[in-house]
Amino acid sequence: MADLKALSEAIIKGDQKTAVDITKAAISEGMAPETILGDGLIAGMNVIGTRFKANEVYIPEVLIAARAMKMAMEHLEPVLVAAGVKPLGKAILGTVQGDLHDIGKNLVVMMLKGAGFEVVDLGVDVSSDKFVAAAKEGQPQIVGLSALLTTTMPSMEKTILALKEAGIAAKTMIGGAPVTQAYADKIGAHGYAPDAASAVDLAKRLLN
Repeated sequence: MADLKALSEAIIKGDQKTAVDITKAAISEGMAPETILGDGLIAGMNVIGTRFKANEVYIPEVLIAARAMKMAMEHLEPVLVAAGVKPLGKAILGTVQGDLHDIGKNLVVMMLKGAGFEVVDLGVDVSSDKFVAAAKEGQPQIVGLSALLTTTMPSMEKTILALKEAGIAAKTMIGGAPVTQAYADKIGAHGYAPDAASAVDLAKRLLN
């Protein structure tokens, strides 16, 4: 019987080979894919998220864990789809126009995927028009905007305004080094997260 506790440990340690091996074994044994996802992969990423918030692990460890999760998910995803397992929610993320920084955004993308979200990553230097078009097409519950430069923060306000004018019902969340809760309130974002682990908690709250 595949050991999901060992799978969760493999994710925490970032041990890609073990994570993939246990995932494949669990699938071949006919274990329910949502059980493999929840009790193995997500359980491991939850521990990493908690430790990251407590400053017990840092960005490199999170990236290594997320990579192990990604490798295991490549085998699990088709099984989840075939079983009709729905993601927790759908999010569209991007770094706003004029800003080319993506480490923080990439971290949030990985952590959201690790928490069971379907995530569309629009990349960097994303215009408000592109956010609106992607939201119309993808129908997400959440749109996340990232900025690392104070000079690109106005692009967040412009994008949130454009989403509202286009009648997009998705909740908006913002983050990045210069961004604050006060700025989120000022521009009408639904939420602000100071780090990737908090972004996952915020996204879950916004779904409800």
